Amino acid sequence: MSGQRLAVTSAVTALAPAVWGTTYLVTTEFLPPDRPLLASVLRALPAGLILLLVTRTLPKGIWWWRAAVLGVLNIGAFFYFLFLAAYHLPGGVAALVMSVQPMIVLVLSALLLNDPIRQRHVVSCLFGAAGVGLLVLQPGAGLDGIGIAAGLLGALSMASGLVLTKKWGRPDGVGLLSFTGWQLTVGGLVLTPFALAHEGLPDHLTWSNIGGFAYLGVIGALVAYALWFRGVARLPALAVSFLAFASPLCATVLGYLVLDEALRPLQLLGAVAVIGAVVLAQPRAVSASAPRVRTTSRG
Repeated sequence: MSGQRLAVTSAVTALAPAVWGTTYLVTTEFLPPDRPLLASVLRALPAGLILLLVTRTLPKGIWWWRAAVLGVLNIGAFFYFLFLAAYHLPGGVAALVMSVQPMIVLVLSALLLNDPIRQRHVVSCLFGAAGVGLLVLQPGAGLDGIGIAAGLLGALSMASGLVLTKKWGRPDGVGLLSFTGWQLTVGGLVLTPFALAHEGLPDHLTWSNIGGFAYLGVIGALVAYALWFRGVARLPALAVSFLAFASPLCATVLGYLVLDEALRPLQLLGAVAVIGAVVLAQPRAVSASAPRVRTTSRG
């Protein structure tokens, strides 16, 4: 893949985490309070069912349990921890805690994909960690134990799902939308009984609530995940994981512009470090050996 095509692919893939970075603003400003499970279900399940109705393709053989595993890791567990973190932390902080994901992917890729750990990858992780520290560890950052734990568990879930998606690929003849639909549906179905048991349904929904759920389902799930899995298919797992830094950057900017959250000079320096980590981690044209995601038999 040429350098220009790599850059375009990376930029398009980065749109997905940038959209996810708006989740924190939408959650706090438009959704009913204290309902992370309901928010997760309504974000994933409708979008997944729409894709299943459109594509009319179901898993076969070994892909039933693989789709279940990926759906839980990439969607179900990740969404829950994402919203839980959003309810307990300021938007930028929540997204930035979850940005430890590349460090987890670095280790899992070496263990499961036999990807070598290169010096620039380690440097990228160090730059990213330093940037996260500068962005998060500020006076009055609003750190909360539950939110921090949720963010870390969300990062672990998403990192595991990303690496397994790269390892297993997609079945022969199954398109990107079908693959995305499987996972969104599984994630939504897994969370539904927990949402009903622990949160129930709200007494009423405002038009703002409905608009927030619609945005998260259509743009934040259906569109964003299709772009994300497209990127996973074309880029190395670690490069994709670093693109997730677009989420905290977007959330931090929105927090500053819309929610009047403070943005200090050290945080700006942290943002520069994060951007540098993303650029450094992307594949080079001379070594554009990152194949598309392997397809496997429907087994």
